[in-house]
Amino acid sequence: MELLDARLGILALLAATGYGVATIGMKLASDGWSAGAMGLIMIGFVAATQAEIILMRSMTLSVLYFMIIALETLIVLSFAFSIGEGLTARESVGGVLILAGLLIVSH
Repeated sequence: MELLDARLGILALLAATGYGVATIGMKLASDGWSAGAMGLIMIGFVAATQAEIILMRSMTLSVLYFMIIALETLIVLSFAFSIGEGLTARESVGGVLILAGLLIVSH
């Protein structure tokens, strides 16, 4: 069972990373379309879709959605901070409340 849990965790991380990569591609495309931006969007969505389809065979959609959104949020926020786009204190508190809610509903 532990191997299955590890596999599901890796797939969830892959799905979240795929969505994160697609979001980064969209951010790059917001400055002007390029092959690199389009490639990131396409690769990100394909990877996320494939991982999520496999995950849906073993998890309920509601739990899966929360897990992927939480991981994707951390990935995208890390990127945002790395390019100088941070959060205000109010936005940070809101994010913490969302993560706390995720923990409550997942247990």
